[in-house]
Amino acid sequence: MAFGDQWLPNGACGIICIHHQSKQMACCPQHFQPFFRKPSPSVFANRFIQMTTPTPISPPFVSDDYAQQQEITRLCIHAALLLLQYGAESTLIDQIAVRLGRALGMDSVECALTPNAIVITTRRGNQCITTTRKNFDKGINMSVITAVQHIVLDAEDGLYSVQEVRERLDAVKPEKYNRYFVVFMVGLSCASFAHLSGGDPLICFITFIASACGMWVRQALSARHYNPAVVFAVTAFVASMVSGTALKFGWGAHPEIATAASVLLLVPGVPLINSLADMLKGHVNMGMSRWAVATLLTFSTCLGIVLALSLLNVSAWD
Repeated sequence: MAFGDQWLPNGACGIICIHHQSKQMACCPQHFQPFFRKPSPSVFANRFIQMTTPTPISPPFVSDDYAQQQEITRLCIHAALLLLQYGAESTLIDQIAVRLGRALGMDSVECALTPNAIVITTRRGNQCITTTRKNFDKGINMSVITAVQHIVLDAEDGLYSVQEVRERLDAVKPEKYNRYFVVFMVGLSCASFAHLSGGDPLICFITFIASACGMWVRQALSARHYNPAVVFAVTAFVASMVSGTALKFGWGAHPEIATAASVLLLVPGVPLINSLADMLKGHVNMGMSRWAVATLLTFSTCLGIVLALSLLNVSAWD
């Protein structure tokens, strides 16, 4: 009988030495010592490598149809996510995802929207694929919404393949105007509202300066990713502090017009419109969430105005 590289004589002690090494050391040391030899390190290393090297596992087989359906599902949720991030209403998001999936060969597409995520399921034959994406709000930008709609329309007309749709969706970027041009136009629009409300040229000029300063502060805070409620409150405070000087010192014929018109840039028009549209079209959870966000932003604006007028010691509008 073999033990290590030596042979043991037949007998009970030899069997115990092979199968019960600890017992052999205690009961028959006279047989253990002459016949035991420690294996060499090279032999032990080779045996260890042979025992522990895993057998390569081939990746699971994925059919071409399944891989294509995966890609189409990703395209559908990519398009829907772009719309949700940049301020589209929920019905449009649902329709765009469904139309894109069907244009690319899916039998059906189901879309579930929440304020913080999108879940999409595509079906082709008996095969379904579901995917989800988390949503991060990126502000209102209609150029992105328009670009996504054009891509879907072209896909429905058969102008784009799956790969071409992927390339065009990846190329969609928000178009932004020069920040100083935006500041000027916002100031001009608020001054125009002041003029329509009966303000004289001095009130219109004060409104222009106040709203332009507020918009500059809003851009600076938004670029640093502050909470939107904080951005709206600080912007309203700055605009009200500038326009409130006319109310405090009695400049112009109707100084209260400057205070009211200078904060019109903070009206959350798109969230309010989208919230009403969502609730009327059956997306109640999305409508309620957007209404809550718009209410919070309005409340933050009120806080900024009240704080500014309190510091100016303006208790009421005469």
